[in-house]
Amino acid sequence: MNTKTTVVHVTHEAVGKIGGIGAVLEGLFTSDCYNAAVDRTILLSPLFSTEGPAHKRLGDNSELLYSSLDGLTHTGYARNFQSIERHFNVNIVYGRKTFIEPLSGRKSSPEIILIDINRIESGPVNDFKCALYNEFGIQSHLYENLWEYEQYVRLARPAIAALKAIGAADKASNTIVVSHEFMGMPTALAAELDTDHDFKTVFYAHEVATARRIVEKHLGHDTMFYNVMKKAQQEGLYVSEVFGDQNDFFKNALVEASKYCDNILAVGDYVVEELKFLAPGFQNVDIDLTYNGIPSFEITLEDKKESKARLQTYCDNILGYIPDYVFTHVTRLVPSKGLWRDIRVLENMEKEFRVHNKTAVLFVLSTEVGQRRNQDIHGMESTYHWPVAHREGMPDMSGGETSFHLGVQEFNARSRNIKIVYINQFGFDRHACGMRMPEDMEFMDIRKGSDCEFGQSIYEPFGIAQLEPLSFGGLCVVTNVCGCAGFVNDVTRGEPVKNVIIADYTELNGYGSDDIEDLKRIGKDIRDKIEHKVSEKIAMEICARLPKTDQETAELIETGYKLAHQMSWEAVSEKYVMPSLYKAMEKSHSDRCQINLTNKVII
Repeated sequence: MNTKTTVVHVTHEAVGKIGGIGAVLEGLFTSDCYNAAVDRTILLSPLFSTEGPAHKRLGDNSELLYSSLDGLTHTGYARNFQSIERHFNVNIVYGRKTFIEPLSGRKSSPEIILIDINRIESGPVNDFKCALYNEFGIQSHLYENLWEYEQYVRLARPAIAALKAIGAADKASNTIVVSHEFMGMPTALAAELDTDHDFKTVFYAHEVATARRIVEKHLGHDTMFYNVMKKAQQEGLYVSEVFGDQNDFFKNALVEASKYCDNILAVGDYVVEELKFLAPGFQNVDIDLTYNGIPSFEITLEDKKESKARLQTYCDNILGYIPDYVFTHVTRLVPSKGLWRDIRVLENMEKEFRVHNKTAVLFVLSTEVGQRRNQDIHGMESTYHWPVAHREGMPDMSGGETSFHLGVQEFNARSRNIKIVYINQFGFDRHACGMRMPEDMEFMDIRKGSDCEFGQSIYEPFGIAQLEPLSFGGLCVVTNVCGCAGFVNDVTRGEPVKNVIIADYTELNGYGSDDIEDLKRIGKDIRDKIEHKVSEKIAMEICARLPKTDQETAELIETGYKLAHQMSWEAVSEKYVMPSLYKAMEKSHSDRCQINLTNKVII
């Protein structure tokens, strides 16, 4: 590119990694390919809290250069920021944040802008809401009582002003505003409306919120939804025609507006189809399949055995036996992760393990609340043997954790050769998880030492975590609706690979029909029957593929690393992300006007 390229990432994970988006940013920013092509990277977000000391405003590994909240003005942009603050009645925090790639040590220090929009002037916000309605059909009055919507709408106009204030929108540069999920869409639409600079806009679809809501709420889950979607697409029908009006859902309105962007990056094959199912306008939009990257680490057989030994010792310390195999599931505690499917697979594996006199433990590391205090963990451990035993209520189990643990208790009561240990805590070391954990245990041990990682989600746009043990020789069990399954098939050219097992809970096997209304009626009863049949098959696959010798383990490490290396962030940046950003840069105003005229909502 002859002109300088600036990429602005609008996201709620600007300050710290919360989930998948944070992992994506970390992977991109430490990629040589990305940094060679992008001259300037900027993170942009609302300021979520004004509490705490100044040096914590931008999170760890950061340098604070400006903060009107703290009286800091260590930047030449101070006067410009102050003008914006007076006009909109906002506060701005600005500086740099450093990202470090753990294996190579590569560093990247993008700029970061946080805007406190709590007391913003209502006039500019209302003007913007009017423009959102007139130009894009977004009815803000339906959602402005929801702070999750309102804060990102308030962010949009001062965010564009702040970009101009730091010279990120001059005539000599290509400036791409990337909306990570619905959160960045108001800012991307404000960029589309800006007449002073030819901003390019990209929607990074880490999911399709409308599809997630339907899948999670309907008792038929993925078994129902993806069969209905396939049939509806054959008949030329869209979400609202099949599942009813979605206008009550603000995320649907913002995601649907992504059709006005120059380009869309979709992290999985099913995300592409879900977008096309969302509304007719997406048929005329560039949607590029853009898989996420996964970590790629090279270890030896001895490295794996050492990590596994720590996990086995921990099991011995809390359960009184050293398991032959260690299974893991590291995830968020949300319905989409399908944790009950792990138990169904283990029920079938238990029968096989009894026959062959083998033992195993499954460590489920998942919580729906923040990290518990060290003293609380040690108190629960000494008082009632946490995490083997749990008690309802804080500081131990929240409501959702209690529900999951009931299933764990039932399984453990019936099972003899396999046990589940539910660890409802962030972190995996002695400080976070108690004194019975080996002193030299660290989080990477649960990745390196795992024989099998479960990840049988009902909705999973990609699923980085499911494949993290891949390069360490762990078997990875995912569902066909996970975007990472599509990436594996892409890299292997559809050939099966021993390291990855793909479960298909959408195959009806005669339980469905060819009628959409019949397919919509698929509920828990039919799904249960299908899950029992599929879980038995997956259990047998795992049992057959688990390594029986050091040589088999070494082979899994070798093939897993080769596969993971082809799925690294470097490979993803070069093959998927940068070509998509280049495509957006090549768009002209006339190109976009033609697309927007096609997509524009008639008011």
